[in-house]
Amino acid sequence: MTTPPLKLMCVLAHPDDESMGAGGLLAHYAAEGVETYLLTATRGERGWGGPPEQNPGLDALGRLREQELLAAAQTLGLREVRFLDYVDGELDRADPQEAVRRIAAHLRRVRPQVVVTIPPDGYYGHPDHIAISQFTCAAVVSAADAAFADADGQAPHRVAKLYFAVDDARLVAFFQSVAGGPISMDVDGVTRRHVGWPEWSITTRLDASAQWRTVVRAILCHRSQLSGFPDLTQLPDETNRDLWGYPTLYRVYSLVNGGRAVETDVFAGLR
Repeated sequence: MTTPPLKLMCVLAHPDDESMGAGGLLAHYAAEGVETYLLTATRGERGWGGPPEQNPGLDALGRLREQELLAAAQTLGLREVRFLDYVDGELDRADPQEAVRRIAAHLRRVRPQVVVTIPPDGYYGHPDHIAISQFTCAAVVSAADAAFADADGQAPHRVAKLYFAVDDARLVAFFQSVAGGPISMDVDGVTRRHVGWPEWSITTRLDASAQWRTVVRAILCHRSQLSGFPDLTQLPDETNRDLWGYPTLYRVYSLVNGGRAVETDVFAGLR
């Protein structure tokens, strides 16, 4: 009997989420031979960080950021990248049933054992991040439901393990140093801040230290996003290795393992 190949799918909101948020995870497993897949909800059309007068506009910036993402994905060794074709900044207003159907259809098509998405706090309360987290969780449930129909009539698929890619204190401190204070955004008159997850809540720590240079190269592909960002090539190797070489996750559920012991492999219980 042939053993199915190990498959990992990340479902994220914007170009650069896969590098800055999940780069170590993706590079680590791609290098190991795991099939790595990425669903990105938007093309980041509103994510311009340069001088306003140089903003190329929604369509042109979306095309640019798509190309940056594809270059980063090649660097990380991803097997496939697909876009869900939502518009940056509007994901929380998408039809939730449609969004869940789209994601569930990809889950049934690819049939990954492990899915990773953004945590429900959206890192710093970003509505797009929160939306993709909610849609992905609902899609994981729907994909396993035989009564749930997708447009292609595919067979149900039960994801064995679901994770949030979370920031610990180390990454929070780094991004605060970049931004000159906590990353924040104002939503509905309330300031939401990046606080990270407490150490005790982290269920999974990976050693991707052999791949930190790959992650840095992937991040550098996102040139449109690096205004005000430190030149990573000028940081000490030890700093880059610490930042990008030790991904942290929260295990939302697992059908194959559990307990308080910290995992070192998202495929624990599946190998």
